[in-house]
Amino acid sequence: QVQLVESGGGLVQAGGSLRLSCAASGRTFDDYGMGWFRQAPGKEREFVAYINTVGTITDYADSVKDRFTISRDNAKNTLYLGANSLKAEDTAVYYCAARRPGSGDLWTENAYSYWGQGTQVTVSS
Repeated sequence: QVQLVESGGGLVQAGGSLRLSCAASGRTFDDYGMGWFRQAPGKEREFVAYINTVGTITDYADSVKDRFTISRDNAKNTLYLGANSLKAEDTAVYYCAARRPGSGDLWTENAYSYWGQGTQVTVSS
């Protein structure tokens, strides 16, 4: 079992920045690849970013590429998402999730075994 708790969300103006954190507890954090997903009102949850167990491989949705940066600190059992140049369309609840290597496509929700409760990000235009 892995427990995940997101923090760092809030209200920010368009063009601004935020850094989300995801604190993990329970099983060994560095056994899991980690992802960020988001869900906007009235929309399905979508993939945002992924990082492998040791932080050497990352992947991003096209909509956030070059604006968002995923990172992790395994010594602190923490995952991060740096979000720059925020747009109104980035408004969503952001979730972190843990994936066992080889558990399926990293862009899909079904590949992830554990989820946090989410943190709201609201970007005002």
